[in-house]
Amino acid sequence: MTMARRSIIKGMAAAPFVGAAGTVLSPSEAHASTIGSSQFRLRARASNSYGRFADLNAGLAARLTKVNARAVLADADRRAKRLTGAPSTARAFQTGFAWDSADQTVPHWIPQGVTTSADAYSSGYYGGTDKAVLVSWYFEAHPNGDQVVDHPLDKGMRLTFVNHNNAAAPTYRHVLLVEPVRTGTGAPSFRPVRKHAGGIMWYGDLLYVVDTYKGLRIFDLRTLFKVATTQKDVCGLHTDGQYHGYGYRYVLPQSHAYDNAAKYLRYSSIGLDRATNPDSLVISEYSPAGTVSYAEDGFIGTGRPSTAVPKIVRWPLDEAGRYLASLTPTEAVSVRQKKIQGVVSRGSRHYLAVSDGPSGKGALRTFASSASTAGTVTSLAVGCEDLSFHSKDATGWKYGEHVIWNVSEYAKKRYVYAVRADGS
Repeated sequence: MTMARRSIIKGMAAAPFVGAAGTVLSPSEAHASTIGSSQFRLRARASNSYGRFADLNAGLAARLTKVNARAVLADADRRAKRLTGAPSTARAFQTGFAWDSADQTVPHWIPQGVTTSADAYSSGYYGGTDKAVLVSWYFEAHPNGDQVVDHPLDKGMRLTFVNHNNAAAPTYRHVLLVEPVRTGTGAPSFRPVRKHAGGIMWYGDLLYVVDTYKGLRIFDLRTLFKVATTQKDVCGLHTDGQYHGYGYRYVLPQSHAYDNAAKYLRYSSIGLDRATNPDSLVISEYSPAGTVSYAEDGFIGTGRPSTAVPKIVRWPLDEAGRYLASLTPTEAVSVRQKKIQGVVSRGSRHYLAVSDGPSGKGALRTFASSASTAGTVTSLAVGCEDLSFHSKDATGWKYGEHVIWNVSEYAKKRYVYAVRADGS
């Protein structure tokens, strides 16, 4: 995690982690401990100050052409480049791709979150046949720091739909994430979601997006809208009577939310765990130096904002409705690890993406719920961010072994790729 806007598990087995090649990796300085999970409750929310999300989106549907995610995947307008080897400093490479030249170098849009159709459904397919990867980006109006105002308009978050049906030649399209609202006259409209988009999780037809200071935002991939593309700096209903999404052809409006309702927590990244019963999601906290501060404007929570050791917190999921099965977590662990950029879990085994700045290599680290230290599985690319677990047990889109997807953020070093989960 870089940027001006970003003011931002219990440990591994007692024995050190053994890599696939038989190399014994020394335990890290990361120490973890179980803490009470009930102190991190969420509150479900089906509306904003303009009304119910369902009603607001129904108003948009009466005026705009509604499409679903499969239609967007079929309408990809950009070409990615297949990776034939490990990108940057990554190792244990399985597969991946790089963006086109424009997205490799664009200074304002920065990739952060990753999830795949293997999260959406255990088969690995979305809609029965599509293999897809989703990546979130946030807009940085000051990519050179606060000294230079490079772009006065914050366009919020976008989501990239990558059609991976042909791994040799993936294609993709960007979509703007929006929140439905009403104009001053009561007409249905929408506005950009100006958040960090640090982690995403695809589950059924729902997309979970972390809201760093507040909780989780939910977007329904069955409800996207086609909008006009002529106004690059307009979002929502314009004076020309048309709806615009900063020049993007499609917008995806928010449909639900979960707000933090108890002790402060930084919602930095998110991962799906299909190894639990029921399925569950885990949240991790980012901190540049190993302690998380909640004193910044925007955080919501109970008690007094202070600093704390980073945590990983787990909530159970409803496998039928795809929403949370409980607003109270079932597990919480504090872990003394700085720069956690991504998290995924497999029951008692947890994996972290740990970054080391714009030039240092990233690391995939792991620990089990029965011990107190973590070890390194393999190296990740420079600028590693979110993680997504892709099981070898997928009945459709699968690999010979478990893999973990990662996305890297820095310009000219932006890759979306999977590494083998055992580091081989």
